[in-house]
Amino acid sequence: MILNLPTLLTLLRIALIPILITLSFGSLPEKNLLLCIVFIIASISDWLDGYLARNLGQVTRFGSFLDPVADKILVSISLILLLMENQSQLFALAVIIIIAREIIISGLREWMSTVGEPGKVAVNSLGKFKTGLQMTGISLMFYKYPIFGIDLYSIGMVLIVLAMTITIWSMVIYFIGSWAALRKN
Repeated sequence: MILNLPTLLTLLRIALIPILITLSFGSLPEKNLLLCIVFIIASISDWLDGYLARNLGQVTRFGSFLDPVADKILVSISLILLLMENQSQLFALAVIIIIAREIIISGLREWMSTVGEPGKVAVNSLGKFKTGLQMTGISLMFYKYPIFGIDLYSIGMVLIVLAMTITIWSMVIYFIGSWAALRKN
């Protein structure tokens, strides 16, 4: 395993997760601002590591494995931390669906890889859009407070619910794309 800059950025994203957890359970006066900043840094590292890996020719098998794992852990833990504060049924449903979909699609990707058809469940632009909605929504919900009278928390919640909808849609697309291979095996 060679540690290049993109992989180090992915490892940074993983290292920020315990900081998010610690901040979430803490009682610092600026807790929400710090949660938002740490999450935004992690989100930017997600975009930046992929950009650098592709443009510097530093795509590695280890990085290709670790990047989506780091993203799923970051988003799942962040959603659970937010759910601990907001236990509305709609938000709980969104969190359950988003996390369950990530587990299901990860399993489907692994299985499709073993049957030699990984391209049928490759990441697409819809998945990138969903990730952008999730990252923005989580950031706004972590911040929590209105700015200029704009309820950022509620906007974040709407983005998460929209991400949930796209999550379901993209899962259906992945299953349709892999249906022939699923039926064969």
